[in-house]
This record gives sequence, C-alpha cells and structure tokens, in this order.
Amino acid sequence: MNTTPLHNERMAKMTFASVYPLYIIKIEKKGRTKEELHQVITWLTGFNDEKFKNS
Repeated sequence: MNTTPLHNERMAKMTFASVYPLYIIKIEKKGRTKEELHQVITWLTGFNDEKFKNS
C-alpha cells in the first residue's frame, strides 16, 4: 500500500474514540470479546479500563 501525505494526515487526526467502535465491530465478527480487545490495547498503549470510559 502506498501512503500519501493526505492519508498520513487523516490517520494522524483520528482519535481513539472514533476508532474504538470500529475495533469492537471487527473483533466481534472474528469471534473475539471486548475484554480481549481491552487486554491487547492495554498491552500496546497502557490504557486501562478507566481511560476507555473517558475516551
């Protein structure tokens, strides 16, 4: 995939709150749980359940 400056700008402007519901939909289609997603996000970012609620 070739990225363009416009693509990079759009990605940089995305907020966690705008992407999170999309992740939920995707993982549920694949038979995974919200708790598993939270575990992965916590591992990658350090976010905890309190930060999820405030996002």
